[in-house]
Amino acid sequence: MRVLGLRGRNKMNTLRIFYIFIFILVCSNVSYAATSLTDEPAFERDLSIPYQGADSYGQALDRWKTAEDINIWIAGSFLYDKARAIKLSLNQRTKNEEILIYTPSEFFERKAGVCVDLARFGVETLRIIDPNSDPKYLMIEFDPIQIDGNTFRLHWLVSFERNGMTYFFCDSKRPGYIAGPYKNTEVFIREYERYRGRKIVAHRGSESYQKQRKLKSTKARVTNSPNIKPNVADR
Repeated sequence: MRVLGLRGRNKMNTLRIFYIFIFILVCSNVSYAATSLTDEPAFERDLSIPYQGADSYGQALDRWKTAEDINIWIAGSFLYDKARAIKLSLNQRTKNEEILIYTPSEFFERKAGVCVDLARFGVETLRIIDPNSDPKYLMIEFDPIQIDGNTFRLHWLVSFERNGMTYFFCDSKRPGYIAGPYKNTEVFIREYERYRGRKIVAHRGSESYQKQRKLKSTKARVTNSPNIKPNVADR
């Protein structure tokens, strides 16, 4: 029977601590990776940012003039609704009753939602205060991922035009950030794919989140768009 000396026991204890440390590190990295892959904001909202406050959505429409006004309000107000995101995930939608996307006035009051709620708020608000900017929805389809048994693949944000260039904002992943200018959407998509660390398999710009259209593939191919029910956005 082999008996470990003091030095041997110390070595075994050191190895145990090392393996426990590695286990904790791996678990924490997996948790971080799962969170980073979702549409949840990559940073906390900044309550110190001054913006043109309003008591109601109607009052906001009277005061706001540009995408920047909307964007500043989002930076200081938007909260991501994780529970709602799960309910709108691809597999959960088949189990739940239809979940309506918030109207801009509802979203203004709640200040919380998911990417498609934020995108609808941005598009419809900008169409009122600055229609010449030609705001549109941009839907991105990622390779699907599963987090806690829920499937996520679609993401929504907003594009608008200014001086012949394209900008993108109302992104729940980085609320309060305007990306651009870009010569075209394809350039942004390539950059956004690197930023998110997820493969983008298709994307489309459209006038509405409701309509069923075709997706423009990043490989210059056209695929059928997902079946989107009226007033319900696929995740």
